Amino acid sequence: MGFFNFEPLTLPPEAEALRGDVRAFLDEAMADKRPVDRAFNWMGRDREFSRKLGQQGWIGMTWPKKYGGHERTFLERYVLLEELLAAGAPVASHWVADRQSGPMILNIGTEEQREFFLPKIAAGEFSFCIGMSEPDSGSDLAATRAKAVKVDGGWKLSGTKVWTSGAHTADWMIGLFRNDSDPASKHEGLTQYLIDMKSDGLNIRPIINLAGQHHFNECVFDEVFVPDDRVIGTVGNGWKQVTSELAFERSGPERYLSCIQLVIEMLRLAKDADDPALNEELGRLTAHVMTLRRMSLAVAGKLQRGENPALEASVVKDVGGVFEQALPEIAQRLLGDEPTLKDGTDFQEVLAFLMQEAPSFSLRGGTREILRGIIARGLGLR
Repeated sequence: MGFFNFEPLTLPPEAEALRGDVRAFLDEAMADKRPVDRAFNWMGRDREFSRKLGQQGWIGMTWPKKYGGHERTFLERYVLLEELLAAGAPVASHWVADRQSGPMILNIGTEEQREFFLPKIAAGEFSFCIGMSEPDSGSDLAATRAKAVKVDGGWKLSGTKVWTSGAHTADWMIGLFRNDSDPASKHEGLTQYLIDMKSDGLNIRPIINLAGQHHFNECVFDEVFVPDDRVIGTVGNGWKQVTSELAFERSGPERYLSCIQLVIEMLRLAKDADDPALNEELGRLTAHVMTLRRMSLAVAGKLQRGENPALEASVVKDVGGVFEQALPEIAQRLLGDEPTLKDGTDFQEVLAFLMQEAPSFSLRGGTREILRGIIARGLGLR
């Protein structure tokens, strides 16, 4: 039977030393941001901000210097992410590329792919999106139906990807397609491709969410040509590759800090309120945050040691999603203010925004049912 291994981890001095530099940078770069702007957290997009981070050496910071990286540790990167998220920095333009597309290219890409993509990602110049989910498939990636047909010099891709975050502003996608229409198992015959988002035959349609924001997209492929040198990894090995990739997506501090601006606003109000119930609940929420942080740090430690954190990452994502979705309701119950996005207090505006965004927190990165299936298999229960 499997088990969870959340080995306690203390951040080393070089990681903590970075924290002050990042805070000083953010104090200047974020000086004009309102609390409701910061509530966008890692969904906020700002290409110029990403370029500034790249100039600081804070994108791709663990990668080899020959590819534009800085050969710093995963734990230093973890501190950077904590500070960016706590400040509500607009990091979405480089987030996916830094978190998972770049590491994937580094680990299994060709030398030509590394030399072409990684320096531009590290400079904040290339933005990536992920083409995994499909209509009527939920989070079951093995149900992928979008197909790749081999042609002279490359592949032609057809089908639809949905819930594709940031596809409307991305330069590139790593997409999962079925290259074998009749595999022995549905987990076989899948391949990943590096896709130029300006390709002929690729139609990007916006999906507007409850908050009126354009974050998600539907991407329709009509025989989109991808050359052979843009296959990433091994043809037919897409399932193994994509499940390894998701460990990067599910384990970071973004899985419990998406609603941190709401907690900050509650703490500000609590300073002027003589309310034991509010103080007790804030203590409970703080304990939850610190527990999730310890779990997430343990996953960062696994990555630093070169271990596979897929099981623990799924736990962090699941527990973090439950926690974050509960926060807006808890906040409104305790403080009694009505959420409003227009002419409200900072608390009311942050609350209104996150009430509308929170339903998506248990979808992105894998639905709760899929995550718990992964956890059950890891424990030997199915």
